[in-house]
Amino acid sequence: MSLDEAAEYLGIKTVTLHGWIRDPKNEVPAHKIGRFWKFKRTEIDAWVQSGKSAIGE
Repeated sequence: MSLDEAAEYLGIKTVTLHGWIRDPKNEVPAHKIGRFWKFKRTEIDAWVQSGKSAIGE
């Protein structure tokens, strides 16, 4: 999914998700393909369930 789709899926703004990606302390499961960020829904779900995101807490 795209950056916009992932942000919508997580219930946050796109700018927030982009900030999380740029912060090296966060382990957001994002993949840069060319100039675009892509996400796998299963990786996002696992990340949230692991408690590594503020959303999962």
